[in-house]
Amino acid sequence: SVNIVAFGNERGGFSEDNQQPSLIWSYLRRSALVSQIDSSLSASHVGNPVCTEYQACVFGNVRLVVHDCPLWDIFDSDWYTSRSLVGGADIIVIKYSVNDKTSFQDLKDSYAPMIKKALNQCSVPVIISAIGARKNGVPCTCPLCTSDRRSCVTTSEGVQLAKELGATYLELHTLNDFHIQKYFGGVLEYFMIQSLNQKSSEKMKKRKKTQKCHRVQPPQLEQPEKMPILKGEASHYDADLHNLLCCCQCADVAFYPEDLSTVVEANKAILGSASHLFMLLFEVKSPADIRDAAIVRTAQSLFAVEAGAPRSVPPCVPPVRVVVKDAVFCSCLPDILRFLYSGAFQWEQLEEDLKKKLKDPEKTEHVLEKVKCILKAPGKLNTVKDCRSHQTNGLYSTSLRLFFNTPVLADVIFKIQGATVPAHRAVLVARCEVMAAMFNGNYLEANSILVPVYGVSKDTFLSFLEYLYTDSCCPASILQAMSLLICAEMYQVMRLQHICELYIITQLQSMPSRELASTSLSIVSLLKKAKFHNSDCLSTWLLHFIATNYLIFSQKPEFQDLSVEERNFVEMHRWPSNLYLKQLADYRNYVHSQKCHCTVM
Repeated sequence: SVNIVAFGNERGGFSEDNQQPSLIWSYLRRSALVSQIDSSLSASHVGNPVCTEYQACVFGNVRLVVHDCPLWDIFDSDWYTSRSLVGGADIIVIKYSVNDKTSFQDLKDSYAPMIKKALNQCSVPVIISAIGARKNGVPCTCPLCTSDRRSCVTTSEGVQLAKELGATYLELHTLNDFHIQKYFGGVLEYFMIQSLNQKSSEKMKKRKKTQKCHRVQPPQLEQPEKMPILKGEASHYDADLHNLLCCCQCADVAFYPEDLSTVVEANKAILGSASHLFMLLFEVKSPADIRDAAIVRTAQSLFAVEAGAPRSVPPCVPPVRVVVKDAVFCSCLPDILRFLYSGAFQWEQLEEDLKKKLKDPEKTEHVLEKVKCILKAPGKLNTVKDCRSHQTNGLYSTSLRLFFNTPVLADVIFKIQGATVPAHRAVLVARCEVMAAMFNGNYLEANSILVPVYGVSKDTFLSFLEYLYTDSCCPASILQAMSLLICAEMYQVMRLQHICELYIITQLQSMPSRELASTSLSIVSLLKKAKFHNSDCLSTWLLHFIATNYLIFSQKPEFQDLSVEERNFVEMHRWPSNLYLKQLADYRNYVHSQKCHCTVM
């Protein structure tokens, strides 16, 4: 079989691009060598397909499995799955539209290094496909041309990225041309043949090694016991922020109608992460920063911040009072805030809620237009399609990053190792139950701006806060992952603890035996820390890992630090077993007594 993994979206921002079929589907549908095509969604994330799986037959009877992942979010939200996809690929295809400079820059700066790191020293062929005709003139293939450098991705930029990844670069001006499809298919099939030849060669070598060379066969070495499998925990990021609104915790802004009859409380940082309009309203950005008169007009016509209202929110300071000038909009404000706090991607649900509440098509359309203005990005026209696209853009995981480790709208400062780290109580309370109790209970921190942190390094605490703000983390090493696991256990953030466990296990599994024997990293020390900090899954796995690599660890001084109970477990589950070693010694004695020379050895 051949496994192909495709990343990236070949459709640009133009309507012509959106009419084009996908690159992978065009090949599977039109290639004469492909038959019996089947497709299915293999994963989902907040209601959207992360990747589509195609299965087909190629070259007659060779099974072809293709995972087509148009969203790069899989590298941010599901690191373990993305690594598994890259690690199991025989061929990797990276696609991008030449008219989407922003997506290409994200690919170049963020995701290409991740793919390169995941491939490590594997010789997996990579194909980079630049797709589409540049919209500001005749497509130029000259590497020195800079005429379309501002708005389009130039050929030289694509070639440079291919050099960095050691990839094959293709430029496909359209997917509707037979000859261009045949050109791409020819390149892809060439690498398929190379992959099949390599697998066939490895299979032949393995078969030769297993051929019998003696009448009396050596003892069979059984496979080591299977390691315990750790299952990841699903993200509850959107639910955490939605619960923050329902509980009205750490509110620093209050919305009133003009008659001040009711009040709806919210959090500045969450609203600011959802909308440039709220950033302007709370003076995070100025009109000069926004550069969009429509957003400024909407903010002025829809809201009015009370004069003299505080702009910072230390403890015991009342929330900023904001008057909503539009009565119909104000009556729907609780539903609109629920929509924003849930990630601003359930547009159809918001429409249904407003229709049931208002029961007037004109008023419903009026409120929806205001919501579109709130979600409007500076310098762009806002449509229903744009509002629905919030779901695929991953609103909070990217937008809340703007408020990470910045004093903007911060209402708490952590003091750690002589340095200060600003943060926002709303985010901390929503994402961490320990901090929710700390800031809402009868504790000193509840009424303090400056909160000291002990027992954790600054870098580890910053990584912990980054996870709370973005729902993702990428430890740089096993030791950093263990430090982050200890911090997660201290603050009872179980999903982060599981992510760190998976990272440590994955890194140790990929470590060759030679490196494992020479490394200064103490696996026994990791085991002790995992047990002390109640990481039962990791500690059990590490015991199995030591037992599986018994011949390596039994020679290290740290092996003596195991407790009696741990030593007994390792001896019972060791690999290879004592029985096998005894059988092997008997076999060697037999060979020596018969003066038989093994042709393999």
